[in-house]
Amino acid sequence: MATTNVKKVAAKPAEKVAEVKKTAAKTTKATAEVKKVAAKTPKAKVVKQEANRNSRKVLRGIVISNKMNKTGVVEITRKVPHPLYKKVVTKTTRFKFHDENNECSIGDTIEIMETRPLSKDKYFRLVRIVEKVK
Repeated sequence: MATTNVKKVAAKPAEKVAEVKKTAAKTTKATAEVKKVAAKTPKAKVVKQEANRNSRKVLRGIVISNKMNKTGVVEITRKVPHPLYKKVVTKTTRFKFHDENNECSIGDTIEIMETRPLSKDKYFRLVRIVEKVK
């Protein structure tokens, strides 16, 4: 009986090697087919620059600081439900924005638009002043 057990143990690794070779052959055939199909499909079109420009974020907020030259700080408030308790919570975010003519004053309601980074923290620019403070 001992001799039969040895033969069975010796035969099992050879069977496993054969199975692994078969599965490897199948996967390489499948990847080759996928590559052929991918080569035949048309590639996605490049989005126009103008369409990208119109998709920039426009935010509305209140100016809280204008002490820097050509730069202001606007505070955006938004109301969001708490993830667990569902109570509406007010969240505020501050952004620095570019004000070319230094025309904003503290308390003005303005609209800002996303732009390329102008400095370390400044990546919004002034679009328009919605309401001047009285």
